[in-house]
Amino acid sequence: MDAAQKEEYRTILQAQLEELLREAGKTVSGMTDEHENFPDPTDRASMESDRNFELRIRDRERRLIAKIRDAIQRLDDGVYGVCESCEELIGTARLKARPVTTLCIDCKTEQERQERIG
Repeated sequence: MDAAQKEEYRTILQAQLEELLREAGKTVSGMTDEHENFPDPTDRASMESDRNFELRIRDRERRLIAKIRDAIQRLDDGVYGVCESCEELIGTARLKARPVTTLCIDCKTEQERQERIG
């Protein structure tokens, strides 16, 4: 992978990271601002359900943030784009579709097949 490609992926990863961190900040401020009193139990339940849904999304995003930071570290270490299983290069199309990936398509397919088998 040449320097221009590395910089392209770094830009993509940084943009994703910044967007996720912005959204996380909005969630935190939104939850601390909510001091609403719901006399109707149905309204309260609906609000709590919405909050739980948003927290689940943010938890998934938190894990994605960690993967993005790991990918940036792999760029810094010079191992970005190399499959951690077979050590072959990960295809450009796969990296563009999922820049945080650590497995080539063949190794990921095999991993998913093994998970289905149990």
